[in-house]
Amino acid sequence: MIKIILKKIMPSALWLRIRRIYIWNRALLLDSLDSLLGQRNELTPPRRKRFFIGSSDFQETGREFLRYFIELGGLKSHETVLDVGCGIGRMAIPLTKYLHKNGTYEGFDIVRDEIKWCQQNITLRYTNFHFQLLDVYNKLYNPNGKHHACEIKFPYATEFFDFVFLTSVFTHMLLPDMENYFSECARVLRTKGRCLMTFFLLNDGSIKLVDAKLSADDFKYKFNGYRIADKDVPEAVISYDENLICQLYEKYRLQIVEPIQYGSWCGRKNFLSYQDIIVAVKN
Repeated sequence: MIKIILKKIMPSALWLRIRRIYIWNRALLLDSLDSLLGQRNELTPPRRKRFFIGSSDFQETGREFLRYFIELGGLKSHETVLDVGCGIGRMAIPLTKYLHKNGTYEGFDIVRDEIKWCQQNITLRYTNFHFQLLDVYNKLYNPNGKHHACEIKFPYATEFFDFVFLTSVFTHMLLPDMENYFSECARVLRTKGRCLMTFFLLNDGSIKLVDAKLSADDFKYKFNGYRIADKDVPEAVISYDENLICQLYEKYRLQIVEPIQYGSWCGRKNFLSYQDIIVAVKN
């Protein structure tokens, strides 16, 4: 109750800073406990470095999405994979047990410390796994970034990848930035290659649940084609009109593989995962 009251009366930016301090100190304490109990292996980053991930189970979420990559996306162990917004390796780590040595993983992110950890801990052990830092501005994740997401080019050759995925990336990007990433994903993806992306999709069903205050986030600020929960930090969490998203897939020659797998984020009773998942094939 106190948490709810403070969140309502404080400016959102101040609340975000206080929340980060709390999470950081709690993570330091739990890291010490993990070390004492021997509960962290060399491919599990310390909690204090999983700062932007949230409260979901790090290892279980990685295993969950590996299943989706294989079962929904048709990922094969010898293929070339791109992880857009790879973070601190939550998806990369389970892939180290699946991708053959002839397969290739490339990942990039905008958070320097997370990329550094992946390079020092994952690439050191799996030389077919590579990580790059892109210094892209994001008000929430990289406020001092030099480049805008709406204008960058992914540092990979055209039609290089068999499989491209983005997990919880477009839930933190505004429309011009997201469209550029769509364009770049289509460019680097081979013909007949597949992509898997996650969203908070606004349709008749999810809007009804959001408006009934059943959603995990209160998307109360409405704009043309999207809603946000925090007007001061729009990138904190964003939901998009499903029709708008489908139009982007069509524009960039990415054919959606039906059905869309809807998530529980809005309070839905029947779901596959937390976020909505779309798999598509490049024509």
